[in-house]
Amino acid sequence: MAKTTQYLLVGSTEAYSGKSATIVGLTHQLAKKGISVAYGKPLGTCLTDDSTEILEEDISFLSTTLELSDNQIKLPLLYLDKDTINRRLQGKNTTDYSLALQNYFPDPQADLVFLEGPGNLSEGSLFHLSIPEMAEIVDASILLVSRYSSLLLVSSLLAAKKFLGDRFLGVVINDIPQSEIKTVSSVVKPYLEQQNIPVLGMLPQNNLLHSVRVRELATRLKAKVLCRRDRLDLMVESLSIGAMNVNSALEYFRQRNNMAVVTGGDRTDLQLAALETSTHCLILTGHTPPQQLILSRAEDLEIPVLAVDFDTLTTVEIVDRSFGKVPIHEPIKVACIRELIAKHFDIDRLMNYLGLEPAVPV
Repeated sequence: MAKTTQYLLVGSTEAYSGKSATIVGLTHQLAKKGISVAYGKPLGTCLTDDSTEILEEDISFLSTTLELSDNQIKLPLLYLDKDTINRRLQGKNTTDYSLALQNYFPDPQADLVFLEGPGNLSEGSLFHLSIPEMAEIVDASILLVSRYSSLLLVSSLLAAKKFLGDRFLGVVINDIPQSEIKTVSSVVKPYLEQQNIPVLGMLPQNNLLHSVRVRELATRLKAKVLCRRDRLDLMVESLSIGAMNVNSALEYFRQRNNMAVVTGGDRTDLQLAALETSTHCLILTGHTPPQQLILSRAEDLEIPVLAVDFDTLTTVEIVDRSFGKVPIHEPIKVACIRELIAKHFDIDRLMNYLGLEPAVPV
């Protein structure tokens, strides 16, 4: 009797919870046990002009990272952009996406198909491609990835269980601050388990996974690179604002690691202070070019200097929004998430729930 391919829909209650990263880590663990996988993202959210291109780059990266063949990876059936939504609302798009999803993987050639869900539980309902609807169509179990913010997480998961029903397989609690690990382990997990919500993974917060390349910041800020264009792949883990006196700034900068420092182009004192600490990127605002000594020092220290047209507040907001919300395209991030999943996720329990048997000795 031929083996039946299982489907696992990886969803979340809010966007940027770590679904793609979790799939990368789980695939690596499953491969060690001889379990082959396929991957698809039926619904792509594209509400900006370049979102479609970015999403396709993400899927291409996943294809390479997960070592999938053309038969084992699928592009979205639908890109959820403004035009597509308007056409649906106006009755110009009446496509039955339920049927399209049934034929999404005619021959996955895999033991397990990962489907990555949209940003929350209801997104996609207009096209009958919300998480519960997709799970029903392809007979999938649902694994939620939930970013830890506070104990209120418990309420959202209880609501999710009511909404998803028996298809809700369990949860991965992601991005847990070190100060909350004990509470999550001794209080949150036992309570959820008592409510029949299996906690399959508890992933601690990791600055590297929140980090963003200088290149990404330069793109988002539409910045001019004043020096060290060859160092744009440096990873930025934190943000500092240079707006105080230099002595206070030095004390503040020394407490941070791998910073992007945003300051005015006329604040030479703060720029020098930043360059002498753990700075991976200097971002200058105010339309004032830096002094040559700043560029020379940055050149020697191999620190990129960016000039932006935005004011300081806008620049800070753009940089701050970037942390934890960029794809895991860097090999160092892939290695990090694989290590976290290996240490903090119960892969055997997941396989047992899905009825998957190891194909290699363990």
